[in-house]
Amino acid sequence: MATTWTIGGVVLSLLYKLFSLKVIFFGYDPYIGLAYSRFCKYACSEEVPELQDMGGPAEDGFSVAFDPLDGSSIVDTNFTVGTIFGVWPGDKLTGVTGRDQVAAAMGIFGPRTTYVLALKDILGTHEFLLLDEEIGEGKLFSPGKLRATFDNPEYDKLINYYVKEKYTLRYTGGMVPDVNQIIVKEKGIFTNVVSPSAKAKLRLLFEVAPLGFLIEKAGCYSSDGHQSVLDKVINNLDDRTQVAYGSKNEIIRFEETLYGSSRLKAGVPVGAAA
Repeated sequence: MATTWTIGGVVLSLLYKLFSLKVIFFGYDPYIGLAYSRFCKYACSEEVPELQDMGGPAEDGFSVAFDPLDGSSIVDTNFTVGTIFGVWPGDKLTGVTGRDQVAAAMGIFGPRTTYVLALKDILGTHEFLLLDEEIGEGKLFSPGKLRATFDNPEYDKLINYYVKEKYTLRYTGGMVPDVNQIIVKEKGIFTNVVSPSAKAKLRLLFEVAPLGFLIEKAGCYSSDGHQSVLDKVINNLDDRTQVAYGSKNEIIRFEETLYGSSRLKAGVPVGAAA
């Protein structure tokens, strides 16, 4: 973890202010922490998708988008929940892409409270215990929005493949724990696919892009079916998308099954460092 603290101290200071456990567990307003950092220009929460001016510099500062409690619908069942946030340079949170992020992180609140962080210029995705192994291949799947299989035959075909090939099902209903297990277990795939009757739910700015940054820095891949989610332009604060995160072969299978071909077979650079 020492290498992480030697670079990007300004960004880490800002993230620390946002991600204090006091903010999460004792009801303090995260905007207060971001304003106190003096580096944050704008902040925007998924709960209230409106830009809030934190008073930081526009030119040399940062803007932060965050989902304060991912998995709120499973709190009462005592499943793991988490927080997601992405940090962009300057004063823009629209007209940018996930690849423009300088940092992203997620907090995981379960039997263990952990913090997973990726910085643009630092190799790898790191937990407070160093995690620098690349994601490998393995039969583990987390299929979100299964109701989309009703009128999306390609998604139905993909899910049936996982079952036929005896993949292990590990799905909690919370995006943070389901994506975190790919990093921790170093294998697997998470999918959340749309259909004519099941529209996109996950927000690109608050959830998909920050987790895409984390997962790709870990040596994994992301896809909306055609491209990395980090290459999708965020036009509106509420933009939503389908997504898959996983190892290279799993994303190739995802793209080929849903759309007939995969960019990963065409020599296209992939990953957050591409």
